[in-house]
Amino acid sequence: MRATLKRLDPILIQAVIAAALSFAHIHDIAVAAGQDGWKAWAYPVSVDLLLVVAWKRLRKLRDGAGWFWFLVAMAASLGANIATSGVMDLANPPVWLRLTVAGWPAVAFLGGTLLVHGSKSTEEREAPAQEPASEPPNPPVEEEATEPEKEPQKAVLVSYADAADALGVAEGTVRGWAFNGHVRRHPGPTSNTVRVDLAECKIYQSRRLVGA
Repeated sequence: MRATLKRLDPILIQAVIAAALSFAHIHDIAVAAGQDGWKAWAYPVSVDLLLVVAWKRLRKLRDGAGWFWFLVAMAASLGANIATSGVMDLANPPVWLRLTVAGWPAVAFLGGTLLVHGSKSTEEREAPAQEPASEPPNPPVEEEATEPEKEPQKAVLVSYADAADALGVAEGTVRGWAFNGHVRRHPGPTSNTVRVDLAECKIYQSRRLVGA
């Protein structure tokens, strides 16, 4: 821990000295341009704050706006340092220097506002769009269980005699039902034979018994 502090101390001291000299140079330029009192001290504060805000913007986004205002603040600070080196007669400053110093507060205010309040909109544009919430899947529709269709009962074709024996009636009775159309007649195995459906005969017989 002590080794780290010893290594950082010279850097911090150098940074404090450089900041103090730059601060004083900007103050002298403001005084030479006709700004006195607290106004002359406000100029270096505005330049350094714009430089800090632009640097913080570059650490997050590194976009064109951050670089532009960082170079503007750096040019103002570097220009003030050069102007106080004796290359300019500060007792009689040129008109362009007075105009530059007079217009700097508006420039610094515009730059700070765009950097601070413009960064939120930029971050929102770069943020990934949220996916719309997916709708819950529709529950499966339960199909009603349908009973299998009953296959139609196959006809049991028998002769008149066989039908009469099964029903316990005379053969002539069954023959009469067939001739009168009460039960259907079906062709037999030969051309001169006739068959009837035993189930039809049972149904007709039960109807006759109920009617009787």
